[in-house]
Amino acid sequence: MVAEARFWGVRAGGGQDEAGSRKRSSALQPPLPPFSFLFLLLLAAHGVWAAGYQTCPKVEPDMLNVHLVAHTHDDVGWLKTVDQYFYGIQNDVQHAGVQYILDSVISSLLMEPTRRFVYVEIAFFSRWWHQQTNATQEMVRNLVRQGRLEFANGGWVMNDEAATHYGAIIDQMTLGLRFLEDTFGSDGRPRVAWHIDPFGHSREQASLFAQMGFDGFFFGRLDYQDKNVRKEKRQMEQLWRASASLKPPAADLFTSVLPNMYNPPTGLCWDTLCADKPFVEDPRSPEYNAKELVRYFLELATAQGQYYRTNHTVMTMGSDFQYENANMWFKNLDKLIQQVNAQQKANRSRVNVLYSTPACYLWELNKANLTWSVKEDDFFPYADGPHMFWTGYFSSRPALKRYERLSYNFLQVCNQLEALVGPAANMGPYGSGDSAPLKEAMAVLQHHDAVSGTSRQHVANDYARQLAESWGPCEVLLSNALAQLSGSKKDFVFCHKLNISVCPLTQNAEKVVTVPSSDSQDLLFSASVPALGFSIYSVTQVPGQSPQAYDRHPRSQKPWSRVLVIQNEHIRARFNPDTGLLMEIENLDENLLLPVRQAFYWYNASMGNNLSSQASGAYIFRPERQEPLLVSHWAKTHLVKTDLVQEVHQNFSAWCSQVVRLYPGQRYLELEWTVGPIPTGDSWGKEIISRFDTTLETDGLFYTDSNGREILERRRDYRPTWKLNQTEPVAGNYYPVNSRIYITDGKTQLTVLTDRSQGGSSLGDGSVELMVHRRLLVDDARGVGEPLLEEGSGLWVRGRHLVLLDKARTAASGHRLQAEKEVLAPQVVLARGGGVPYCLKVAPRTQFSGLRRELPLSVHLLTLAHWGPETLLLRFEHQFAVGEDAGRNLSSPVTFDLTNLFSTFTITSLRETTLAANQLQAHSSRLKWTANTGPTPHPPPSRLVSATITLQPMEIRTFLASVQWEEDC
Repeated sequence: MVAEARFWGVRAGGGQDEAGSRKRSSALQPPLPPFSFLFLLLLAAHGVWAAGYQTCPKVEPDMLNVHLVAHTHDDVGWLKTVDQYFYGIQNDVQHAGVQYILDSVISSLLMEPTRRFVYVEIAFFSRWWHQQTNATQEMVRNLVRQGRLEFANGGWVMNDEAATHYGAIIDQMTLGLRFLEDTFGSDGRPRVAWHIDPFGHSREQASLFAQMGFDGFFFGRLDYQDKNVRKEKRQMEQLWRASASLKPPAADLFTSVLPNMYNPPTGLCWDTLCADKPFVEDPRSPEYNAKELVRYFLELATAQGQYYRTNHTVMTMGSDFQYENANMWFKNLDKLIQQVNAQQKANRSRVNVLYSTPACYLWELNKANLTWSVKEDDFFPYADGPHMFWTGYFSSRPALKRYERLSYNFLQVCNQLEALVGPAANMGPYGSGDSAPLKEAMAVLQHHDAVSGTSRQHVANDYARQLAESWGPCEVLLSNALAQLSGSKKDFVFCHKLNISVCPLTQNAEKVVTVPSSDSQDLLFSASVPALGFSIYSVTQVPGQSPQAYDRHPRSQKPWSRVLVIQNEHIRARFNPDTGLLMEIENLDENLLLPVRQAFYWYNASMGNNLSSQASGAYIFRPERQEPLLVSHWAKTHLVKTDLVQEVHQNFSAWCSQVVRLYPGQRYLELEWTVGPIPTGDSWGKEIISRFDTTLETDGLFYTDSNGREILERRRDYRPTWKLNQTEPVAGNYYPVNSRIYITDGKTQLTVLTDRSQGGSSLGDGSVELMVHRRLLVDDARGVGEPLLEEGSGLWVRGRHLVLLDKARTAASGHRLQAEKEVLAPQVVLARGGGVPYCLKVAPRTQFSGLRRELPLSVHLLTLAHWGPETLLLRFEHQFAVGEDAGRNLSSPVTFDLTNLFSTFTITSLRETTLAANQLQAHSSRLKWTANTGPTPHPPPSRLVSATITLQPMEIRTFLASVQWEEDC
């Protein structure tokens, strides 16, 4: 066996070089440079789309037009796996077979030219499409061209809006929309976003949709109190101003709340899954009901129309996995339309009913030329009744949430190395590498029952399987790329269990330094890595000597036997000598001292009580009592101090522990927590929180991110657009925290960054809490049909909170840059020493960067990915919002040049596109809407002058770049 090992540090992203970073096998993640990147460590041992809207059906201008939207909602996994849903397997669990739905719908559309249908989930449609004959595909293309088969939304899935990171949302939308563009051209391009089932709606999601070019947004789930107020005020439709930084109308999106969530009206469901009576129009039949159904429909349409402002209203005719027998639906809808419209002559009815689509309905609203009210906040949290807040899923299945975030990280490494190396990354000495499987698996994980943690257990296991299997082709791609870039071929090993300090190579090889190992020894050293690149480090055990190690096992001593302090040049943290708990954080640079007490608590999950039968479950968070219980009043502690790290190990109980850590140069305090298995032997489900209590006077306010991007102000027991009747003081104040939550008194700010999506709140002034794990004993009656009682790997969860203490006016520069580094945290790959040259013409290199110069500090290379032959997809974003940074002027517009920016390829031409890269920016236009806040200027889109790019605060610009790669061999 070899006695030498070599470290390769590879960083993806762009920005400034990193010096003096620290890397440790299991969790010691170094401070990274100001620009966001990945650090991969390898151990070597009025314009409109006329074609679409012109195919819309004729309406009656002087009547109430009822737009019937025939649709199916096909979850990409929930009670059954993706494959089980597609093929119609395990119908005893849920009768659903997507392939049969699409077969049946196409046949029914071909039978009658007035029929229309809407489809959404491209993960299913693309699979079905590739199984069809050329003749069937051409018939479908004709239906799309005629506007009779319309795609809404167009993402690979209908993504969740709480637990999703904006980068992953963009990626999954890009994947689906590209399929539609490649398959149907502009005819298949969706005009509207369609999120009928997600459990609350984020402002950033609306902003992204607007930047993708959508004309409008339809959703189904709205808080029951909010909906009642909107119906009363006739504000079921309005203009959503979805960014506080982007100038209107860049992030403005017309938004419509569907009247019946996404289901048919009561009594009008004509699917094999429904029990409503079919339309019987023969008066001789004893089952004749046509007259009564027509009367009922006219009353229903008139009543519904009163809540909307135009002479148009929409009815969704479909639901979960419906239309497997599409003829049954369409035959009854044909009769309904004929019979209702016959009343116009027979009884002078002023109701006109027609087959329509969301886009056609939107087109009529736009032509009404009304002035619309403006919304500037979001639609969280969502409740469908008193005591029924859907805030539990913000934290459900935390292990899966972390795996999804790690996979997003790894996908960016895969994408960027594929782009930097070109075709040699896809076919090389290690075989055929491919980023596509991981792109598709990651897209599936954004589904609103996937990363949300709201599927059944076997489905969650299948989501994890898809991720695990799709890493393999990317690992081959990485091996090919790294061999070429380094000039040396090695046996790369990708260790997937470093979160539990397991890596077979380092544990089985003789005379190899343990990095990491199960005997708690870690190798820790300082490293420097250039932007978008790698450095190679050799690690060799000196013959005859054993590696020096510190003892990480707690000694038998009481916590009050000595004062606990850890400190570097920027941060000092003190711990209570009596309890072992954190009690104070000091920012030495700013001379800020803040008492901070951190501890773990648990809410006992409600199983229903005299107020409501509602229980806590995968979706719902409902504690039995408002005050949580301490896991422990004190922690058994152990202090570790070396030149490269200082740690306080806290043991709270047999199932809850934490390491509080500081590295040299680090400007935040790292808290690495381990929770599980959560005990349930007392018959209580438990929901575990980490809580930070400070002396800050915060006046009921706190702040959370929206999908990892812009920040929203939250106020306890308050909603900006209606007077809240608060029935759950804890759950009703929880919000999704994708990357950060903070509190401030206007002078001092305490920010906590997360490594996955979690639920969080500030339930008392000066306090912040984040839910890290939950284990429940009963179902919450929202359809899953099983309790959130994870077994196996989901029992234990390890994660990190990063705590920053800053002056409020300059805090953004810290949390903005560090949050991106957390999302793009280090990947670890190992290889044995040795290796053979990749190319005899080129000497092996010990350092590489994909950038010739640093990008500005406020600029993030969001996307660098292969798009097509000699074409790459580039996205650059401004990381700061307007007015955020008063110290270094990071919230100002920034200009930079792409000329000769990348070291492995030359950009020969650039085409700017919309955010999802399915339309050229120069050809894109959206419907114009009038806001009640006054006239909105419609400036022309940013123009590309040469290769010089200017970014406004929070702006993302997307490009397709034609490139030529440099040849090394």
